[in-house]
Amino acid sequence: MPTPAHTLPTAVLLDRDGVINFDSPDYILKPEQWQPIPGSLEAIARLHAAGITVTIASNQSALARNMMTQETFNAIHAKMMLAIEQCGGFISHVSYCPHGPDDHCSCRKPLPGMVFDTLNALGLSDTPAKVLFIGDSVRDIVAAHAANVDAMLVQSGYGDADKILHKARLVQPNIKAYRNLAEAVTVILAEKA
Repeated sequence: MPTPAHTLPTAVLLDRDGVINFDSPDYILKPEQWQPIPGSLEAIARLHAAGITVTIASNQSALARNMMTQETFNAIHAKMMLAIEQCGGFISHVSYCPHGPDDHCSCRKPLPGMVFDTLNALGLSDTPAKVLFIGDSVRDIVAAHAANVDAMLVQSGYGDADKILHKARLVQPNIKAYRNLAEAVTVILAEKA
């Protein structure tokens, strides 16, 4: 259900890798590998300045695969949070799935567990239409759709952007796609009447 053009979302839920920072098929396993996509930190700051709550929901199966420790994951997130705050942004809630694809959890996207967790944490369970999920993969769009949350696609992740968009449109036919988070946020904020 699309957010009306005249209303800003109450909250924006972001995927991490490929939306906020550059992604890698080999995972982000060390703080020094975490590199923000140009304009993404400033985009988060613009959302925050507009009074929009910003959250993160991210699959992190490298934890389940023992490719990094919880300490290292925490260090990556500390680096990210500091960088966001230094640009004037703020992340109100982080939800992440530490499980692998064969763990049969309810949180790993494309399942909607993290989206529901975020809605509950923000007190928005009864008003999912006030939330927008911005992701770079079909699993983000499927998770948002399953939770009745509108979604946008950014094409700054790795993979075939046209193929991802085609598959995302099978889930949400009118989904909008933008080059990156900065462009998506410019459109969101421009929709304010």
